[in-house]
Amino acid sequence: MATLLLRLSAPLQSWGAESKFETRRTQNFPTKSGVIGLLASAMGYSREDSLENLNALKFGIRIDRDGELLRDYHVAKNQKDSYITQRYYLADAVFLAGLESQDTAFLNKIADALKNPVYPLFLGRRSCPPTMPLFLGIRDTDLLTALRSEPYLSERKRKNNSEQKLRIVIDSEIPSETIRDVPVSFSKTNRKFSFRNTREEYTEISSVQPVLMPTEHNPF
Repeated sequence: MATLLLRLSAPLQSWGAESKFETRRTQNFPTKSGVIGLLASAMGYSREDSLENLNALKFGIRIDRDGELLRDYHVAKNQKDSYITQRYYLADAVFLAGLESQDTAFLNKIADALKNPVYPLFLGRRSCPPTMPLFLGIRDTDLLTALRSEPYLSERKRKNNSEQKLRIVIDSEIPSETIRDVPVSFSKTNRKFSFRNTREEYTEISSVQPVLMPTEHNPF
């Protein structure tokens, strides 16, 4: 058993689960469909390819920095009508994502693709490229242990004592909450999503040491 870890951080990210029509909302943490889409892009999947092997990965998120909710309000006009759209983003958020598998060779294949992606990578929407580093490595442990023991990814101090625990949202056979964010198909003509069961866990922020990210920056 092993767990592949990702650092999901960017000026803006957006993880839609129930968005419809003109209003495009975001979850307050990354969705499984969004992260599976990122992996599929890295590996060169087409929109018609099966996602069964990626969906089989056990998925979890640790919320290191919640970020701020941002609304992007658009008004498009022509000679007769106005068209209004509202898109929501998380600004300045940081998450640790983990994907667990018994097949370490498959995780290594994903890791190679993340280092040399076929298609551009983004955090929920094409306008949200990730900052580096994205791929943190593969840990020889289960998902929950990896999420609890990985160094804290945000250099910012938490505001008060009530924020000294980090929330973890993880796939679970015993449901606490059900989320409809498992991608059955990314086909433009037949997009389908199914449900997964999740539960929440917490880890003390004092149990993980902050890690400083490299300062060298390449915007592309």
